[in-house]
Amino acid sequence: MRDGVFLNLNLLNLLLLFLYLHGSLCSPLDYQQGSVLIEKKGNAFLPDISPTGTPQPFLPLLAPSPLTPFTNNTEPKLSGLCTLNFSASESMMSMAATDCWAFFAPFLANVICCPQLEATLVVLMGQSSKVTGVLSLNATHAKHCLSDVEQILSGQGANENLQKICSIHPSNLTEASCPVKDVKEFESTVDSSKLLAACKKVDPVTECCSQICQDAISDAARKIALKDYGLSSMDGTHVLPEHSTKIDDCKSIVIRWLGSRLDILLANKVLRGLSNCKVNKVCPLVFPDMRNVTKDCWKGISNETACCSAMESYVSHLQKQSFITNLQALDCAALLGKKLRKANVTKNVYSLCHITLKDFSVQESGCLLPSLPSDATFDKSSGISFLCDLNDNIAAPWSSTSQLSASSCNKTIKLPALPAATSAQIGHYNEDLMFPLLFASFLVLMMLL
Repeated sequence: MRDGVFLNLNLLNLLLLFLYLHGSLCSPLDYQQGSVLIEKKGNAFLPDISPTGTPQPFLPLLAPSPLTPFTNNTEPKLSGLCTLNFSASESMMSMAATDCWAFFAPFLANVICCPQLEATLVVLMGQSSKVTGVLSLNATHAKHCLSDVEQILSGQGANENLQKICSIHPSNLTEASCPVKDVKEFESTVDSSKLLAACKKVDPVTECCSQICQDAISDAARKIALKDYGLSSMDGTHVLPEHSTKIDDCKSIVIRWLGSRLDILLANKVLRGLSNCKVNKVCPLVFPDMRNVTKDCWKGISNETACCSAMESYVSHLQKQSFITNLQALDCAALLGKKLRKANVTKNVYSLCHITLKDFSVQESGCLLPSLPSDATFDKSSGISFLCDLNDNIAAPWSSTSQLSASSCNKTIKLPALPAATSAQIGHYNEDLMFPLLFASFLVLMMLL
């Protein structure tokens, strides 16, 4: 049976590859290498608006949905030693399986998959504490429970290596160095009413800047962390490294308690909103060596075609890593710009070579995910889909200084948090009708390389 599955997969991959090549051979030759490709991007794709202006509404496509998940739907092999009640969070488990579907998990890990998996684990732990009275697991149970979660999710189509993809370890389910794990002790130490009031209605748009819930969580974590030191408060200037680690570990206890007190769907919304603040603060891309770019684009740039060819080649490596949000794209553009200026690339190569924000995300046609929390969806006929923007042609901003943007709260480029378009607009966007198929082939080729 297993050989049959692998055979079907190979046949499917070959079919996708054939269709990809067929589409390429039968399509008009839209571009050539080097400067011609750059010219098309500059003239055909970039809007006639200032980068600081308000962009046009997103024209979203459901993208991509190349394959219907072949879930085995077999009974997962559980350890029988985990005390978590998986049925209590069944809806979140199902959502995590879809968000972390095998084929896309590595590409959606940073923005969609891992945040949903982490939220699911928090709620599972929180709901379990209603029975056990404890907000953590011991090391042995943590190992079994994490393995069981992975087994259940993979049985529903999720990637089999989520622990590695999301860097989650059994220790993440323990109390680590936090001195408080008992629910009664927790509630007697912190102002639970204040904490609940601050976090029961998290606005994903404003929370990242107002930090109302985040501050309440930090305050509660600080209070329970200080029990080890017999202190009632601690000035930030006196926080030692070991104190900081303990406070961070106690934040996990705090959010598990929230997961036990909030309705499951509300808890998921709150946790995804909080994780999204962290997601949008950091560029997740790894920047390879840029010596070829600096060689051709150094200082005055004697050959603009060679410079842009080098930039295109460099950016193409970034496009194989991960889907990112529009706010992450801003951070990535700023970070790469800083590295280039440090290497004496002083001219605005983004403008020269028509580099846009979506050039920093996974390609074929370019896709930036919404800056607000979003999920993948599953449909029996179309498979796995997620909402992304294929039309966000905002030029990547180039700063003349070496400073990175201080905060997503101070972005000068106005980006819509979610797509705002109608089905009619989707229907009129014909250039990317083949995007799902081409994208599927693109990922297959990347995985085979």
